[in-house]
Formats: sequence, C-alpha cells, structure tokens
Amino acid sequence: MAGNTSSISNLLKIEEPFNGAVLNRRHGIEENGRLKITVKGEAPLDVKVVVNGITAKRAGTHFTAEVLLGERETEITAESDGWFGKNRHTIKVVWDKNSFPRYCFEIDDNIFFFREIARKKYKSIFDSFYLNGLKKLHDKYGSKIQLNCYYTDGLEYTDEEEFNLTQFPDRYKSEWQDNSDWLRLTFHANSNKPDRPYQFASPQELIGDMRKVVEQIKRIAGSETYSPPTIIHWGMVQPSAFKPLADEGVKVLRGYFRKTPAGYYDVNNNLDDIRSEYLFRHDALKDFESNIVFSKVDMVCNSTPIDKIVPTLEEMTGDPNRAEILDLMTHEQYFYKFYSAYIPDHFDRLDRSFNWVTEHGYKPVFLHEGFLGAPE
Repeated sequence: MAGNTSSISNLLKIEEPFNGAVLNRRHGIEENGRLKITVKGEAPLDVKVVVNGITAKRAGTHFTAEVLLGERETEITAESDGWFGKNRHTIKVVWDKNSFPRYCFEIDDNIFFFREIARKKYKSIFDSFYLNGLKKLHDKYGSKIQLNCYYTDGLEYTDEEEFNLTQFPDRYKSEWQDNSDWLRLTFHANSNKPDRPYQFASPQELIGDMRKVVEQIKRIAGSETYSPPTIIHWGMVQPSAFKPLADEGVKVLRGYFRKTPAGYYDVNNNLDDIRSEYLFRHDALKDFESNIVFSKVDMVCNSTPIDKIVPTLEEMTGDPNRAEILDLMTHEQYFYKFYSAYIPDHFDRLDRSFNWVTEHGYKPVFLHEGFLGAPE
C-alpha cells in the first residue's frame, strides 16, 4: 500500500499532506470545481523533483509544488532522479469536496434511560426527563443526537434485578421512528464494566456483542433509528477489528488520540503513535486498508465546566486543521442524580455548546451519513 510507512529512500519524502489526510476548503484554494493544495517535502540539494507531473520549487533540501485535487481520493507522487538514482514517494489523500462547517453530538454509555422507561411504563419515551431534555435541545437548535448504548446495566446503580435491552418493550417503536431524523441509537458495548472491554478482545467477540445490541435496537426502535457505531467503549479496539467493523457498516471510529503523562497515546483505537499524533492535531484521517475514517473528539461536555465551553470551542475553530468538523460528546450517567458524579448543570452545558455552534454557522450531522456528515 502506498503511504508514509511504505519502503522509500530517505533521500526523498513528502511531508505534507500526510498519507490519509482529509482535506477541505480550509487546506487550499477552490477553483473550477477542484482544490489546489501545496505539497511539501524534502529531497537532496540541486535535484529536480516532479510532483504529479509538476516541477517542484526548491529551497535548500525542501521542495513545494501545487497540486489540483479533482477526485474524492487522489494519489500524490513525488519523483526525483540524480546521481544516487531514481526515487519516488507516493501518498494518498481524501478531498472532502462537499464540506461545510458542521458538528456531531453523541452520548456514550446509555442504559439508564431504557431501564427508567421500561420500569415506569411511561406513555411516551419523552416522559423520561433525559429524552425530554434532549428533545427540547433539538427543538431549540435542530441538533442531531446519537445515543451509544449498552446491552445491560450490569446491576450498576440499582437494587433490583439486572436490566438488559430485551426487557425494553417495542410499543414505542413508532415514536422512535417518528423522531429518527434527529435521534439515533447505536452499539457502544455489552456493559459499562469491565473497563476497556475490547482493547484486547478478538474481532469475533466485539462483533458478537455489537450484533446483540443492534438486534435489540431494531426490535425496539426500527431500522430507521439505528446508526452504525462511531465509538466503541473506551475508544480502544484491536486494529484487526477495523475491517470486520467496516464490513458491519462502520464508516467512522472516533477517539481522543491523546498522549498520556506516561508518554503513550490512549483512547486511540490502538493506532500507531505517528497517526495518533497527527489525529490529535487534525479533524480526521482515513485508513485505506479498512476504509474507516478516524475522527478526533474535540470536546467532552461532562468534563468541560460551563465557563470553559465557549473558550474551548473558540480555540478549535481558530485552527484550520480542526475547525471544519466539531466532534462533541458527553456521557449519560452524569445526567442522573443517583450517579456519584452527577452534574446539575449538564443540560446547561449542552445548551451552551449548541447555542455557540449554531450562532457560528455549524450544522448538525450524523458522522456516518455521506462523508463525515457531508454529501459524498
């Protein structure tokens, strides 16, 4: 496979863009239905470098060349020929050609609201304070919300018998379907514990748990309400699971891609350090072997105090590599008073977030639709 990790001479290399980079209008100049970008790299002194047929400009060991992107995916090849012989380096990039400022919002760890509705036998799913609060936000801002669900509560925060999705009735199905334009359900994990359940699990175990939850979602809420998952519990799966997940309809995997104080990258779906470091600074990156696009989570509302929400969003939108797609999320348990770390202003944090992104022209999307929420 062509790319930054392919076997090439260290005498010639493309440094920007990165192999798998997702590029949009902020990364170049749009002209005549194409995107003009600048390719940068290193090569020996005084050697002619050609990039996709264009002679590159030289400055010391550096070279630059302007390349036009016209297709969704484009290979970029730099070639040189000198006393040391011929060398070439090929990468592939993705053009988000129909891109626009957008945001996604997902809530992890959902199971408590299912248990609440089932046991209290509400007339409507929106008799639940939790879903009612989310609907009010949707009605106010047009937000689209994806709920990432567990199969069972694992007896957490309950003095009754263990609850799982098979105990949730299907009598609300039409209501779920009527609201599926903005409210979706998907798989997250079998349960909250153990931590990092799929970090070392086989693809078969992961896919088995996923299918179990998907079956119940479709029974409960119909196929219209189901979306392929974008984040697996703890954001850690084996790379051997990427292709099996893609075969199940997964198009995007999200994570933090952050470096820990101990010096290793975490919540990064077990990607290598090079790609993790890149994703920490960029919206997205495509893995061509699996066709999955990795997306950087930008803000977790339950861990962002309300007075820090606007500054956090402002910082991201000031960076062209992170400004086009705002990936926002939170966790269900912090809405519930019985939870040990209950956050009284949790809905206010969401309101502050949605208000800011709406006022600044960001549109709500589901990441799995089209290409990261934009038309293909």
